[in-house]
Amino acid sequence: MLASRITAAFRQHFGSTPLVVRAPGRVNLIGEHTDYNGGFVLPAAVDKEIIFAVALNGTTTARLYAYDNQEHYATDLAALQPGQPQWANYLKGVVAQFQRRGVPVPGFDCVFGGNVPVGAGMSSSAAVECGLAFALDQLLGTHLERMELAHMAQKAEHEYAGVMCGLMDQFASLFGRDGQVVRLDCRSLAYAYFPFDTEACRLVLCNSGVKHSLADSEYNKRRQECERGVQLLQQHYPDVKSLRDATLAQLAQHQAAFDEVTYRRCRYVVQENQRVLDACEALQRRDLAAVGRLMHASHAGLRDEYEVSCPELDALEEAARGLPGVYGARMMGGGFGGCTLNLVAPAHVEAFIQTVGQAYQRRFGRPLETYQTSIVAGVSEVAGPAAAAHSA
Repeated sequence: MLASRITAAFRQHFGSTPLVVRAPGRVNLIGEHTDYNGGFVLPAAVDKEIIFAVALNGTTTARLYAYDNQEHYATDLAALQPGQPQWANYLKGVVAQFQRRGVPVPGFDCVFGGNVPVGAGMSSSAAVECGLAFALDQLLGTHLERMELAHMAQKAEHEYAGVMCGLMDQFASLFGRDGQVVRLDCRSLAYAYFPFDTEACRLVLCNSGVKHSLADSEYNKRRQECERGVQLLQQHYPDVKSLRDATLAQLAQHQAAFDEVTYRRCRYVVQENQRVLDACEALQRRDLAAVGRLMHASHAGLRDEYEVSCPELDALEEAARGLPGVYGARMMGGGFGGCTLNLVAPAHVEAFIQTVGQAYQRRFGRPLETYQTSIVAGVSEVAGPAAAAHSA
């Protein structure tokens, strides 16, 4: 239905037949703020997605239409620069990555829109970047590997949106697999899939409804704190290139060299990497209770050591703890707002949503928005009349 609306809007605005692409958002089961530290993450693509309708237009101009905002924007592709509106930067940044690889990008028309909640920690920005990267790769016949497209989308966010994100969000959007989570080693880029049975356990997202303005600046600050920790460790352990290489014993041995904040940041990352590995083993055993315990431990670390939670997220995790049928809960995403991710037995989902919603309403005086998500495949062309017409 969403794809039909986006395709219809494209024909209305531009009058041609587009290539139609879907790009999913993602959840991250566990492994937060580990990606830019060369560590492990365990995301999955989910059924909240951005739909793109894209076609070449025979000019040197990109004509963009943000369906959800009902905003038009056009830019000369020979003179790309970040600017306003902010949403266009994610798209311009992707085009710039093709150009940097020596790929001439001719003018194109693009309509995009979707149902990935913005500011909820489900990586709507990565879905936007990956969807356009995939569409242009198809239209231009560049046949780039998906990992290359993920890196291009990541660089687009670095250079045009100013957020120094790791690779996880773009990777998850492109590499998702139906019914499975995927563990990515952010150092080697090796990855492996693990079963996640959404019949035995549902993924329920509780949206705090807040997005604190300090999220992006604090995110970049956390990266700098981790880099400072690595520099301190390298004085004693030259082989430590990132916190992925560090151990808790090494940190403890040289704690006196650290300021308290840097020490806590580093300790959290080292512990979180181990939690990802432990969660994968638990999934193979189908031990959801063990996965849930690791999620609660992850939240505690994000709250107390990495300090990227907020009262709303903490209240949601606390309300979920101990409820019937709830295996685990934790904040998800960069922090300071967004969602908690909750693993809930199917028979208890309705009661869970009601109980946590009431607790949130009492505490903060506003309703709680929740989403039930299923795990789906990564970025792909949308089959159907629009796709058939394009391929013909």
